[in-house]
Amino acid sequence: MAKKSVKAVIPRWRYYSVMLFLASLPLMLLGKIAQLQILPSEARGVDFLQSQGDNRSIRTVVIPAYRGVITDRNGQPLAVSTPVAAVFVNPQLIQEEDIERLSDEMGLVESQLKSRLSRYRHKSFMYLARQLPIDRAERILDLNIAGVSVEREYKRFYPAGEVTAQLVGVTDINDNGQEGIELAYDTWLTGESGAKKVVKDRAGRVINDISLIKPARPGEELRLSIDLRVQYAAYRALKKAVQKHNAKSGSIVVLDVQSGEVLAMVNQPSFNPNDRVNLTQSAVRNRAMTDLMEPGSTVKPFTLLAALESGRFSAESLVETSPGYFKVDYKTFVDPVNYGQLDLAGILIKSSQVGTTKIALALDPQSTRDLFQRVGFGEVIGSGFPGETMGSLPAYQTWDPVTQATFAFGYGLNVSPLQLARAYAVLANNGVRKEVSLVALDSAPESERVIDIEISKQIKLMLLAASGAKGTGKRAMIDGYSVGGKTGTLHKVKRGGGYDENRYMSAFAGLSPVDDPRLVTVVVIDEPSDGDYFGGLVAAPVFSEVTGNALRLMQVTPDRIDESPTLATTSSLATKRGDS
Repeated sequence: MAKKSVKAVIPRWRYYSVMLFLASLPLMLLGKIAQLQILPSEARGVDFLQSQGDNRSIRTVVIPAYRGVITDRNGQPLAVSTPVAAVFVNPQLIQEEDIERLSDEMGLVESQLKSRLSRYRHKSFMYLARQLPIDRAERILDLNIAGVSVEREYKRFYPAGEVTAQLVGVTDINDNGQEGIELAYDTWLTGESGAKKVVKDRAGRVINDISLIKPARPGEELRLSIDLRVQYAAYRALKKAVQKHNAKSGSIVVLDVQSGEVLAMVNQPSFNPNDRVNLTQSAVRNRAMTDLMEPGSTVKPFTLLAALESGRFSAESLVETSPGYFKVDYKTFVDPVNYGQLDLAGILIKSSQVGTTKIALALDPQSTRDLFQRVGFGEVIGSGFPGETMGSLPAYQTWDPVTQATFAFGYGLNVSPLQLARAYAVLANNGVRKEVSLVALDSAPESERVIDIEISKQIKLMLLAASGAKGTGKRAMIDGYSVGGKTGTLHKVKRGGGYDENRYMSAFAGLSPVDDPRLVTVVVIDEPSDGDYFGGLVAAPVFSEVTGNALRLMQVTPDRIDESPTLATTSSLATKRGDS
């Protein structure tokens, strides 16, 4: 007989209990989730979860500061900062399969990139490239490669290029001043970086700004004293002259007589600060401020100034230079020809070594040295420019006659082209010394009278004659403007001592217009080796071109002047021209 099946019966209360328990599980889960996300005191609660999320998406980024603009006196930009981007990577996050795409986009060799990444495999940061254009950095980010990020930075750009390169200087890849004005005024030009909180996506792109922690403070603007128009004119003339004479180097300085401001300062060779791949250190040097030269005959006006100050000579005093040479101890000083009797203007016109030597030996050498110091030789300009030289002005305990003579016409002391320009500015200002400035001035500079006004005027007229039709500096003459200046042809020192008979430095220092000077210009051409080497033939024409262009650019009214030198006498003009 078959057994009957027994149907299990679940008590109702047990059934509802199980169903209630199952139904409460989602509620319990929701409650736990709510507890974690709402209650701040809960362990691993809302604060913990929020911080974990923030750590994966919120970043504090640096806001790079904009470096101050450098301009010329008229506001023309000489150095500006442009936004660029730096691409960096976390080598621990980048995947092997992404390296090929990354190297292709960045134009890198894949094997080299792998090698670099392997060297940084234990680090979390490595630069892939600096100072990339923004659009190119964005294309790299669009690859969405884990570990690759981009940050903004600035790159310095120099609109005038090599025309102002040595004066303005350069910055490094971190926008810190390294040379020139960029270094001298680095603190002034450098801003202060800021910071902000942002949300970044997986590729490192900023998708939302959360808050500003600290705003960036841009650097201060710096207005230089140079006039870019005059700077260009000087640069073109110098480059042409250096190439024409196959010279080693050259410098030009143009000063505003009224203010002491530097209107132009150029050097050759130069360099392109926007492309420094083949940069050499010699091209970076601002020779007009850092290099020394024996000024030679360009300081003869100051020796004549000392003669007039002594009271032993007047402008009409005659000096016998016959027979054209003069022996002092072991050295003989020689003129190109026998000039006979010369007055002080004639000595300057002919650049007579014999006449200058006889005057120098009649003076107290310490008084001559004192005058040289009063016009600024042997003293720093005080611009703060890196490498600026103070020159040398020896203070001898005893002066032997040869030293006394050679010192009077520019040997045995060293000056920079800028120091020589400052000294001539004293003459241009009728004996008032004004401090030189590379920065545009808003007020009158400090000044001090160091030479009697009447004596200064007499020397200016002698300089006018020296640059006239019969003088060594006649090629410095400018159509429509009077010129006063002095040539210099300097033997260079040999390494073993003494002077090289075949290596020269050609110079001209002058002012214009003579009655009311506005500009002082100094031209130095180092080692002209192709053809002429006399200062009157090499440097004087450059002075004429540069100063003439500058006067016209500045709209200085031409002065009318008789072409014959004002102080020329019969003895001054009777003999053959020299070009020393």
